[in-house]
Amino acid sequence: MGGNAGLLLILILLAGCTEQKSPDTAPAPQVEVVAVNVRTIPDEPEFIGQTEAFRPVEIRPQVTGIIKKIFFTEGRNIREGDRLYLIDPVPFEAAYLSGKARVAQAQARVFQAERDLARVKPLLEQQAVSQKNVDDAMAAVLESKAALEAAQSDLVKAKFDRDNTLITAPVSGRVGRSQFYEGRLVSAQTTLLTTIDQLDPMYVNVSVPESYLLRRRRELAEHRVQRPDIFQLRGTMIFSDGSVYAEEGILDFADATLRSETGMLKARFTFPNPEGRSSPGHSYFYPGQFVRIRLHGYIRTDAVLIPQRAVQHGPKGAFVYVIDAEEKAELRPIHASSWHGGDWLVEDGLHPGERIVVEGFHRLRPGTQVDAIPYSADKISPDEPA
Repeated sequence: MGGNAGLLLILILLAGCTEQKSPDTAPAPQVEVVAVNVRTIPDEPEFIGQTEAFRPVEIRPQVTGIIKKIFFTEGRNIREGDRLYLIDPVPFEAAYLSGKARVAQAQARVFQAERDLARVKPLLEQQAVSQKNVDDAMAAVLESKAALEAAQSDLVKAKFDRDNTLITAPVSGRVGRSQFYEGRLVSAQTTLLTTIDQLDPMYVNVSVPESYLLRRRRELAEHRVQRPDIFQLRGTMIFSDGSVYAEEGILDFADATLRSETGMLKARFTFPNPEGRSSPGHSYFYPGQFVRIRLHGYIRTDAVLIPQRAVQHGPKGAFVYVIDAEEKAELRPIHASSWHGGDWLVEDGLHPGERIVVEGFHRLRPGTQVDAIPYSADKISPDEPA
């Protein structure tokens, strides 16, 4: 037993002497990287907007009366000067004729008073009448002229009322629904009869947040963004289904004050709408639509753009892996603000020339030694057809 135990011990020692420790042969994880560079790009923010007719005109009567006739077809295009409504003209025609008669009577009194004054003046030199008689004759002339002016003013008003019994279109556009029809009593300057929308051109009103305005001012001051005169900025309109309007608009108005209840600044774009002059059904650009406006004219210089797949997101926000000079991975928080095609625009956190990881995150940790190779954006997977 003792000999066997000694032999077993010798074999174990010999095995321990001959056993070699296997070296750590695991290679460094391979990652694909791109170098950060800067370029000049268009800066094109988008805002929500709502369309509005260029000239929404309210049609109200200038006289009180009964609607006698309606000349237009609702929802159709009309031209400036086209007849819309006729208010019963009979009482207004009578008032006009009565006014003309009162003017003629006043003219006759003026004529008589002037003749009386002309007869009295020579008699005063002959002391055949008193000064009071002359003064009375002059007062009669003045009084008759004042009565004539009053009668003429009444005649102007009567003519205005008579002429405005026929209501015509003040602009060309598309007429809406009539709120009143034949036989209805309407009141001067208060009753809304209908509306006319001038559809060419068209307005689009947008609301610009105060935060955007402050950021834009800071970027302009730091020369990170350039722009032309504000009223040379242009806009592309995008409808709710994603389709893009063919015509380009231009900024023509910006409000002077922010809306206190929303913190927004109102601005307005003007878009040509030649189809708005066609018959209904030829244009789908209507007042009241909600659209998006993509702004053109701003240029961002020294913009840092990185591939979208390089940006990771964690509890503290966006970050990327940067490969340092020792080929080690460093986790770097960044401020990625907006998309530009398939790239993120990075406002802060990266510098030109730094290398960031685009592929190979699954074995990557901060401080990991890596094998960095250039990233090929147009590479094709073996399983995918060319």
